[in-house]
Amino acid sequence: MKTTAEILQEAASARTPAATLTAEQKNGALLAMADALEKDAEDILSANRGDVERAKGHISDVMIDRLALDKKRIAGMAEGIRAIARLDDPVGRMLEKRVRPDGLEISRVTVPFGTVAIIYESRPNVTSDAAALCLKSGNVCVLRGGKEAYASACAIVKSMRGALARRGLPETLVNIVEDTSRRSAEELMTARGLVDLLIPRGGAGLIRACVENAKVPCIQTGTGICHIYVDKAADLSKALAIVENAKTSRPSVCNAAEVCLVHKDVAARFLPLLQKRLVGDRIAAGKTPVQLRPDGRAAEIIPGTPAGEGDFDTEFLDYILAVAVVDDVRAAAEHIARHSTGHSEAIVTEDERAAALFLSLVDSAAVYVNASTRFTDGGEFGLGCEMGISTQKLHARGPMGLRELVSYKYIIRGNGHIRV
Repeated sequence: MKTTAEILQEAASARTPAATLTAEQKNGALLAMADALEKDAEDILSANRGDVERAKGHISDVMIDRLALDKKRIAGMAEGIRAIARLDDPVGRMLEKRVRPDGLEISRVTVPFGTVAIIYESRPNVTSDAAALCLKSGNVCVLRGGKEAYASACAIVKSMRGALARRGLPETLVNIVEDTSRRSAEELMTARGLVDLLIPRGGAGLIRACVENAKVPCIQTGTGICHIYVDKAADLSKALAIVENAKTSRPSVCNAAEVCLVHKDVAARFLPLLQKRLVGDRIAAGKTPVQLRPDGRAAEIIPGTPAGEGDFDTEFLDYILAVAVVDDVRAAAEHIARHSTGHSEAIVTEDERAAALFLSLVDSAAVYVNASTRFTDGGEFGLGCEMGISTQKLHARGPMGLRELVSYKYIIRGNGHIRV
């Protein structure tokens, strides 16, 4: 087994080749990687079945869903890579150019970071997304997946590296850490000079550990306590569809809704409809019902497990929804400011003034009007796929695509200029 230090050294040796690839070379490699994933699907699925079997009884059913692959998901991974190949090359893009009065020409041009390390948990598709985004943006990637998905990630990396080799490119453009213990994560966090950017993608514990302990540049991503506010001017049929989609279409992901806020003027009408839609109707259809956790005001209208201390500060990643009644748009925005992680929030309303006020007051990476928070995704935003959802404000915010994986440098051209 290679040590993490050895893998980081191999990655460092590939920085120059990665940064000097032409757009044609990168796109050709990406298309080859996509084809390889589909060609090697059976090997990847076999590895994934082993991961799923080992994980049963240790992680929840919704987390098993995050871990599990099938041919459709592999096809989606391949299509995500092809979508990246169709996008413009983000490297070498002229951001600005100006000429000073003395004739000195100053330009600002995009460049790769170098080595990007990604620490993630039990989502095998992150493996291909991250590798493809790094390759297209001229970076080398070092992948450190969770132990639950290790066999799946290794099979995916083996397939992609094979495609790189067949294209005559270094396999070390894509690297995977073989040690899945906490020690390897700590090594990546402290690998100054070898890791140029660290991106953690996972639960609150992982994000917190990276932010608190990293000695390399780190982007805070992922944790999503996402809110949907149903305004007094909402179309209630729209609101029901949006809340159901945001909560139940895939509850294990960071853009799923965790909190529903309802204006006091429509709470008596809307909350019974919500309970029927998310609980009664789902039981009748043989689907998993949503456990509603109402606050004191909501509990006067609908039954449920009373919201306890911390329920409005929890990313459930499960069929659980905290519910609160609020007085107006400002009260909703204040609630969000106290409890949100800055990921995604939505208002459902037919009142443009209420929508405008919500948009101005709510400070999150993605703020919606009459749409599900589940759209906060690189693919849905037209980015091909994403490296993660940044919930911070420096450098990158929201879905991180190709443009968020490059930095820039100044290029200055003179003609014997000296400063006096």
